[in-house]
Amino acid sequence: MILALETSCDETAAAVVTTDGRVLSSIVSSQAHLHARYGGVVPEIASRHHLELVSPVVREALAAAGVTLDGVNRVAVTRGPGLVGALLVGLSAAKALAWARKLPLVPVDHLEGHVASLYLEPDPVSPPFLCLLASGGHTLLLEVPERGCSRRIGTTLDDAAGEAFDKGARLLGLGYPGGAEIERLARDGNPTAFSFPVARVPGLDFSFSGLKTALLYAVRDLGSEESERRKADLAASYQDAIVRALAQRIRAAAERTGLERLAVVGGVAANSALRAALPGARFAPLELCTDNAAMIGSAARYAEALLCPTYLGLDAYASLA
Repeated sequence: MILALETSCDETAAAVVTTDGRVLSSIVSSQAHLHARYGGVVPEIASRHHLELVSPVVREALAAAGVTLDGVNRVAVTRGPGLVGALLVGLSAAKALAWARKLPLVPVDHLEGHVASLYLEPDPVSPPFLCLLASGGHTLLLEVPERGCSRRIGTTLDDAAGEAFDKGARLLGLGYPGGAEIERLARDGNPTAFSFPVARVPGLDFSFSGLKTALLYAVRDLGSEESERRKADLAASYQDAIVRALAQRIRAAAERTGLERLAVVGGVAANSALRAALPGARFAPLELCTDNAAMIGSAARYAEALLCPTYLGLDAYASLA
């Protein structure tokens, strides 16, 4: 049994996962409603609520799995990247749980966790494959030759795809999180009503800052009354541009690498338009697209475990190396 914790951003999560990839429980307590008034995550608020929630969430995950700490063989936790204050709450809790029981601790990279969401039962994906990781904080293209190993071949030069959704939602006067709000509104709009650009940058990298600026200019040129009337068309066209950028890049990467199997993970993987644009790709299950601890437990099956007490000095890291 692996008890896993995830507190990298604004979800406090715990899960119990078996070493053969079965999820016995996955509990996620979201803070989205607390950050909605600010249009994005406030790090200090996130950290304080992780402190309040981490113990109840762990207790609920153990109870839902029907196990106690006596049945846990190792503890896994997100070490980074993410908000340092938030990460330290989960890391400190995991250290305490592991040390108290003299259990091994497995520090997990958050991004490898997203990839490892594909390895869980009942329908695990087998490497090698090409993986698009698109979330609020990261947009990456990864070659995955084997489980527990990935190689970055493309990244964003500015905003992540999820961040572009959030910023676009703010420009349109929508709520947070922006991706879900834009997707909801886009269902009633015409994706070809506005011609928003897809940035053409060298290699397999992404860029979304120009798209955000194009939306800003479109809203400004239309004026408040007309932009409000055509808000659904603006949302649909903006979403279409983000989806085209992601789909075009992963197809280009497939041609370059020769990898035929495609996979998509991260919060943006829940977007229905992206799923429709890549019908042959394997997507993370909807409940595992946003941050969760089950994916961290899955990744811990393929990462090095640190024996007690060597992990007590372990620190978190905020950004990609």
